[in-house]
Amino acid sequence: MRTKLFVLFFGLLSSAAAIAGPQIQHWTTANGARVYFVAAPQLPIIDLRIIFDAGAARDGKEGGVALLTNALLAEGAGGMSANRIAERFESVGARFSNSAHRDMATLGLRSLSDAKYLEPALETLVAVLTRPDFPKAAFKRERNRLLIGLQQRKQSPGALADEAFYQAVYGDHPYAGQPHGTEASVKVLNTDRLRAFYRRYYAGHNAVVAIVGDLDRAAAERLAEQVVGGLPAGEPAAALPPVADLSKAVEVKIEHPSQQTHILMGQPGLRRGDPDYFPLYVGNHILGGSGLVARLSKEIREQRGLAYSTYSYFRPMRRKGPYTLGAQTRNASAGETLSLMREILDQFVAQGPTAEELEASKKNITGGFPLRISSNKKIIDYIGMIGFYQLPLDYLDTFNARVEAVTVADIRDAYQRRIHPDRMATVLVGGLE
Repeated sequence: MRTKLFVLFFGLLSSAAAIAGPQIQHWTTANGARVYFVAAPQLPIIDLRIIFDAGAARDGKEGGVALLTNALLAEGAGGMSANRIAERFESVGARFSNSAHRDMATLGLRSLSDAKYLEPALETLVAVLTRPDFPKAAFKRERNRLLIGLQQRKQSPGALADEAFYQAVYGDHPYAGQPHGTEASVKVLNTDRLRAFYRRYYAGHNAVVAIVGDLDRAAAERLAEQVVGGLPAGEPAAALPPVADLSKAVEVKIEHPSQQTHILMGQPGLRRGDPDYFPLYVGNHILGGSGLVARLSKEIREQRGLAYSTYSYFRPMRRKGPYTLGAQTRNASAGETLSLMREILDQFVAQGPTAEELEASKKNITGGFPLRISSNKKIIDYIGMIGFYQLPLDYLDTFNARVEAVTVADIRDAYQRRIHPDRMATVLVGGLE
């Protein structure tokens, strides 16, 4: 019954009225964790996320250590087995999640706000976060699962293209590696190395706590201290090295027995908080980020039928994340599709968008903005991002105004300064002809 009640309320979240300009409150815990909180009393739900600067960019030569460390947290903690941990969350209708990416590693909890459900869920979460056991049997199982996944990726042209693309764009920068590591790096990992990684990076000064839900500021402060207060203060992770722009064009071709060729083309793009974010974001929305109405899709898919999927996007990270243009096309059409992608990009950089394209793009972005903050889950995604990358607390309040302020000249200027069509990394994977 408790689980059904939770599922009912969870379903209601998706249809809840949008919270216009959620007020973000911010403070720091006693051990240095930065907390970001939005009160949302409309539903008896609390969403909690703990974010650490402990993603794959911190792997060093131990590729996969960040991913496995995060994965093992809920496989045994405080003397409880993985099954017992899962049962404790399930018994009160709570949902636990964890993940690791290039920049960050996260733990999340969604629970009813009633203390009889919330407190047991928090107790279990605290054990997972502060007293992980890193059981060897679970480690071997997860490592083997990761190794099997690495083998499977060799059969996927999309995965091969992604790996080659990051290597071509980032060279020896920490962003070049994949979060899952390599077979060689994963095989030498052990629980001692995971424990060392955990001790270094799962610390108060390296943590951000995001809270959205049915509680007030005082209760949110108590909750944050309860969850992360048992962690050592530690130190923030060291600054990542800057990402260098590509000095020349790079092209990588990988033969693969597939009927389609995967094409990726790009370069280092934006960091979070980049001063050029809005003109580049709006510009890319026109070029390849708005689905079937974007230039790439219109000219490559709609007019010529060369590709079912073609797109472009910025992925801002702590340092410059990639700017990526991509397409999947028939092997025989790969050369033509790539040439057309380059031609469209060249033209956009040189001329920018039309006034009509810009106006339509602004309407699409700002008109859809309420949906971006229409549920607790979406709000916590945003405030977690705001907190982790230390963006202004009024980021959501000013988003639409900053989009509206972008001009054709702004987009043309930003693209000409930041995007270099003659220095792109290009990867093609497929049955090349």
